[in-house]
Amino acid sequence: MTHAPTIRHDWQQERDLLEQAARKAGKLALSYFNRDPQVWSKDNDSPVSEADLAVDKMLHEQLLGAKPDYGWLSEETEDNPARQQKDCVFVVDPIDGTRAFINGEDVWTISIAIVKDNRPVAAALYAPVRDELYLASKQGGTFLNGKSLKIPHKQSLQQCVTVGPPQAIKKGPLHEEGVTWGGYIGSLAYRIAMLADHKADLALARDGSHDWDLAAAELILTEAGGLLREGQGQTLTYNKAMPKHGVLYACCPELESLIQPIMPNLHFPPRKAAAPLS
Repeated sequence: MTHAPTIRHDWQQERDLLEQAARKAGKLALSYFNRDPQVWSKDNDSPVSEADLAVDKMLHEQLLGAKPDYGWLSEETEDNPARQQKDCVFVVDPIDGTRAFINGEDVWTISIAIVKDNRPVAAALYAPVRDELYLASKQGGTFLNGKSLKIPHKQSLQQCVTVGPPQAIKKGPLHEEGVTWGGYIGSLAYRIAMLADHKADLALARDGSHDWDLAAAELILTEAGGLLREGQGQTLTYNKAMPKHGVLYACCPELESLIQPIMPNLHFPPRKAAAPLS
């Protein structure tokens, strides 16, 4: 008895769809950038601008117009539990780093992923001001503006450029290990993607991030040879009823055995009411 060969879905067409959507979304977001967009505070005291809402609406129409059978999970759209019953789900942050966007900084991103079986399979992360477009697909690699990316391998934490909350990096165990603080990056997705592009060696995030912050960035990192883990080494799962995650670290595989024992001893600042927008 012969068996039909297993056909691997390469997710290239889906990645191309995300690329087109990300570029269009970036152009729309830039039409509001540095033009004093209207801003509101959400229930958790984080800001949302009219640009966030306009980009979210455009992406919703374009992506679900192309794939109407997919589910939808976005920071700026009321959650619909029906997404958990879908085979594939779009996971979107229309502007990751809204505060940076409002303040006229250049590191904010549009983050789009497709999640299947609780894991990302296609991703686009676009930083419009820098014109940096990261693309990734499952088993298809990671690319930045068309250039293939591979994460560098590090054997020691000494002098590792580390991005994340300064309280966790500039004092305590990581400081004692000799890491170098690379600054606080407002877009968590970009902070993680920086590792694939050799801009940083280690990224940290306190608890409370959501699927839309992480899904695209994780695939970009893992397809470049890195890893993103929660707490004490748990693999992230997406499209759960509560799309929220704990303390995170991202690094090359060689550093995991060094950073994992340190994680419980790092000081992450508690989440609190947002500071003024400027």
